[in-house]
Amino acid sequence: MTWPRLAITAATALLSLTSLALPTHATTARHAAMAPDNGVPSAADLLAATATCRQVSHGAYHNAMTKAPVPVCGGANGAYFWTSSMTIDCDGQRTAQCSEATDKHFRNDTAVHRSDHQPFDAAVTPYVVLPWHSAIWNYTTAGIRPGDVVAVIYQGQVEYAVFGDTGKEEKIGEASYATATALGINNNPNTGGAREGVTYIVFPHTRPAVIEDHDQAVVNGRAAAADFAHHG
Repeated sequence: MTWPRLAITAATALLSLTSLALPTHATTARHAAMAPDNGVPSAADLLAATATCRQVSHGAYHNAMTKAPVPVCGGANGAYFWTSSMTIDCDGQRTAQCSEATDKHFRNDTAVHRSDHQPFDAAVTPYVVLPWHSAIWNYTTAGIRPGDVVAVIYQGQVEYAVFGDTGKEEKIGEASYATATALGINNNPNTGGAREGVTYIVFPHTRPAVIEDHDQAVVNGRAAAADFAHHG
């Protein structure tokens, strides 16, 4: 789901210039059969650190599937977290998995672009959708930038994704086809997803130098997650 992206595009373009030697997209993208990232800290460690919510949002978002209220919480070391649904975002590159033929809401763009200035491939890159700025919460003033790493936790599994798209101002709880696949969630963009029980932890200032480099996202995410779990 792509919404206003002018400021995001400018920030992404500026950040992309910081990489002097960019590996090709083929060498940085993760393909087909995906497994969760897991490792240390564990899903249990991270969930324990989210047990107490210091609400930072002004009111609450709606769970994207059940409409239940979802506050955004402030955590240790500048992280932010919430627990909601996961609807499936298939926007970006047209592929066998994601296109007008497979997704009735498909758009051939994402609010954040890869290092080659092209939209993400939702079937390859684990990414998370954040709500566009509103009176409820503003991710930019919270210090979150395009490409920052998000730990996504579901049923004892952890997947590290990047902030790669924006969605409706009032809803929260959406991630890419690839994120769902890695976590064992039904990845059908029309009928799949998880209605509840998905926890998202965003770590500001963790963007990989090459935004679609999943291996680096995992490295950055685990380091930030370990700090979060330790101080949470």
